[in-house]
Amino acid sequence: MKFVDEVTITVQAGAGGNGCVSFRREKFIPFGGPDGGDGGHGGDVVLVADSGLNTLADFRRHRRFRAPNGAPGQGSNCSGRSGESIYVPVPVGTVVHELDTGEVLGDLVGPEDKLLVARGGIGGKGNTHFKSSVNRAPRKSTPGTPGEFRNLRLELRVLADVGLLGLPNAGKSTLLASVTAARPKIGAYPFTTLHPNLGVVELDEGRTFVIADIPGLIEGAAEGHGLGTRFLRHLQRTRLLLQVVDATPGEGQPSPEQGARDILHELEAYSAELAAWPRWLVINKIDNLPPGAGEEIGQRVAAAIDYRGPVFCVSAATGQGTDALVRAAGDYLDAQARREAAATDAG
Repeated sequence: MKFVDEVTITVQAGAGGNGCVSFRREKFIPFGGPDGGDGGHGGDVVLVADSGLNTLADFRRHRRFRAPNGAPGQGSNCSGRSGESIYVPVPVGTVVHELDTGEVLGDLVGPEDKLLVARGGIGGKGNTHFKSSVNRAPRKSTPGTPGEFRNLRLELRVLADVGLLGLPNAGKSTLLASVTAARPKIGAYPFTTLHPNLGVVELDEGRTFVIADIPGLIEGAAEGHGLGTRFLRHLQRTRLLLQVVDATPGEGQPSPEQGARDILHELEAYSAELAAWPRWLVINKIDNLPPGAGEEIGQRVAAAIDYRGPVFCVSAATGQGTDALVRAAGDYLDAQARREAAATDAG
């Protein structure tokens, strides 16, 4: 199925049914009085997070969602039937924006999370409600109110603990395949990865975490070059970024130092918040280098981007150094989770 991470849809809640004007008509009861029932309420439109979905592709075919209207009231004080609400499944991690105002209506981050996006109209009142001591035969009722109508933009952000970013052909997909059971497309040409791929890392202690690989960035991505920064939104849910640098770039490719600077520049152009995200430097393809050369390249790259964090030298193709990388990432995520839990308890 094609990966789609942004769509626009329209939702229309049901209108409330009109109230009824009716009078009791029975033999031997000449002044039966009003008995008009209320109209039923209109149905709501509700989005529901479904863990079985991983793309918004279904919305390319079905973009309009309308809940049924409430039925009008009837005589004998019979209320109209309310319209049933409709529940629209969306992938976990969907952010819902109102298209006309840009307002964020909600974020469905957990399975079975629900978000009411269009409220049904209220049913009108029948003439029974308007009976009084001075008006015993009211011929007044109220109409049902219309249901809410909204234009929505759905934006999918994948849920992952660790995100991989780097230039095309830096080896991100190979690294993902090396440390997880994921099998992304791998090729010796730019932009092999056309959409985010996810994989689960399983550590010996039974711990797991999820890695996301996004398409490679190039210089000028913030201005739309290459695949642009369209997929960087998926990194905004991660807790740690791994900046993968090719230690042996091919002819015509930027040096490791320049490539790292290009990535940092595109991050800053996209979001200052994402540029300040916890980020580790990973020097890849050291199997093509003599011993110790990877560490030297790592030092030069760190100096070029003013980086003071840990540097990992790995070969995604052979697996060299990847075990230490994923174990360190797992320890970092566990420590971060403990800090967050402690902060929550203290609050």
